Order: sequence, then structure tokens, then C-alpha cells
Amino acid sequence: MKELAFLSFAVCALASSVASAADLPSRKLAPPLPVVAVDDYQPFQIRLRATALIPDGSFTIFDRYGIVPAATGIVSGAPGGKIFGAGVDVSNSVIPEIDLSYYFNKNFAVETIAGYTRHKLTATGPLANIPVGSTNLLPVSLLAQYHVTNLGAFQPYIGVGVTWAVPYAYGPGNGWTPLVTALGFTGFNSVRDLQIGQSVGVAGQIGFDYMITPNIGINVDLKRIMAQPTAYATIYNTALNQNIYVRVQSNLDPWLASVGATFRFGGASPAPVLAKY
Repeated sequence: MKELAFLSFAVCALASSVASAADLPSRKLAPPLPVVAVDDYQPFQIRLRATALIPDGSFTIFDRYGIVPAATGIVSGAPGGKIFGAGVDVSNSVIPEIDLSYYFNKNFAVETIAGYTRHKLTATGPLANIPVGSTNLLPVSLLAQYHVTNLGAFQPYIGVGVTWAVPYAYGPGNGWTPLVTALGFTGFNSVRDLQIGQSVGVAGQIGFDYMITPNIGINVDLKRIMAQPTAYATIYNTALNQNIYVRVQSNLDPWLASVGATFRFGGASPAPVLAKY
């Protein structure tokens, strides 16, 4: 009897404990916080580079008013006629260059570059070795770029845009060079005046950054600019004892090969996560 009474008491106590536990408020675990992806790209970029500008185009020279006689064999004699085989050699130049970029996201950016170059101009063909003059050239470019960023530190890109080529501080050569034609020695030539116009053309580029840190890298870049300025020159010839007015149609189309340093900044750093206990 004592065992049966004790068993009944234990069952009643257990039932009472279960009922009491059911009356307590439940304590559920808080749901995990959502994972927020942080885009850690740096939106602003500056590059400092050394750039070699290498002209790679062609030039055509025209006798605007038909001053040169056809008997020389280098022109047709008609106003506006071409001086056969005449052209211009433009010297290469190495310059410091700075460019600024803004990244809309990791892959798409816009870049502007500026720098100035100094070039010597020398006539070729039947006008060979006439010192035409010299000029500074300011090529201002604006390019849209696509960057590949899933290759780690190596980040290649391509770009396309426009370039405004602005010549300035140009002047004539003023040297004296003998002119030899079908008539034999035909006096000395000297360029007495030079005017060079501006041009707007398409620009394309390929290149890559190798990022040493998220903010500092090495850059290698190659651009091609379609620059086609028109120039006008006045050449004095001693045999004719008068000026020859010429127009120079150019396809300057230079290559710009650059190497330098990349600096990126302005990106937001992810906030630290604090554990709660």
C-alpha cells in the first residue's frame, strides 16, 4: 500500500510540473541577422604616368593658289593641286601625364586625361628637310571604360571615347633649305608662317592595373587617337621670289604608350560587427 501511495504522489507531482511549465512564457532564439554584401571598390582614381606619344599617320600638302610651276614636276600647276610625294615628319615625344577616373561600380568607369607634348615638324618628299616648325599639342581625352575585376590583382580594361587635340605655341622653322626639282636647283625654301588647327577624333585604349594593395597599383596603358588637324604654312622661295601658300592635311593618329602608378580612394569601409551576449 505504501508503494502504491508513493507512486500516485509522484505521478501527480510530475503532472503539476508539466502544467506549470506550460504556463511559462516561451523564450525563442532571435533570428540571425541578414548578411549584407559590401561593395568595397574605390570610386575615385588618379594615375601618374610617363607617356610616349608616337605619331603614326600620313600628311598631304597642297599648293593653295597654284604658285609652283608645273615645269618643276612636283605639282600639276592648278590651284589647290597636290605637291606630289610631299609630307611632314613629326617627332616623337615623351611627357608626364595625369588622368582622373570615377568608377560607377567595380566594372564601369569614366576617365579623363591631360598632358602636353612638344614636336618638331620637318617636310619630306620633294620638300625634304625643310624645317616646317614646331608645336605643342594638348590632347584632352574622355573615355568610357570596362574593367575586369575577377582576376585578382591583375585588372585589365578597355576604353573608347573622344579626344580634343589642341595645338598651341606653334611657330615656323625659318631655316633655309635648297629645293631641287626637274628644273634642277630651284632656289631655297624657308617656312615664314605656320598655323595649325584643332581637331576632335575618336580615341581607343587597352591596358591593365596590377594592384599591390586595394589602393595602390601599377598601370600599363596603350591608346590610339584619331587626330586630323589641318595646318597652313607660307613658304618663301628665292627662285620664284615669292611666297608659296600651302595647306597640310594630316592624319596624325598618334599612339600613346604609358606606364605609371595607380592610386584609388574614396571607398566606404565595412563597419565592424559587434557580438551580443
